[in-house]
Amino acid sequence: MNSGSGIQELMAAETRASQIVAEARIARGDRMKQAQVDADELIAAYRLEQQDAFDKKANADGGSGGNASAKLQAETNADIQNMQGQFQSNAQKAVDVLLSKCCEVSLEVPTARIRSTQKIYGK
Repeated sequence: MNSGSGIQELMAAETRASQIVAEARIARGDRMKQAQVDADELIAAYRLEQQDAFDKKANADGGSGGNASAKLQAETNADIQNMQGQFQSNAQKAVDVLLSKCCEVSLEVPTARIRSTQKIYGK
């Protein structure tokens, strides 16, 4: 009966070991979750600090940047006008090129195509 009790002791030890491993996995998962929460808190605090610094600098440099915004808007509008003018001047040229390419289609069938078709249909 000594060997039977030895097997039972081994099985009990294996069960305890698997429980220890499972508890360690759970503890590791809990530590990882806590580390993620801590990291998120640090990131949020850093982001808030950087946003405050940016807002202070933006306000010190002239408020909301209304003058720079107006200048950028004026440049954008000028670029849009320039592009529309280029479109108007080149639209007819583009249409002419497209029409000339459509009209240049060759209606001649290449001899290689004729031969391959004849091979397929046995003529």
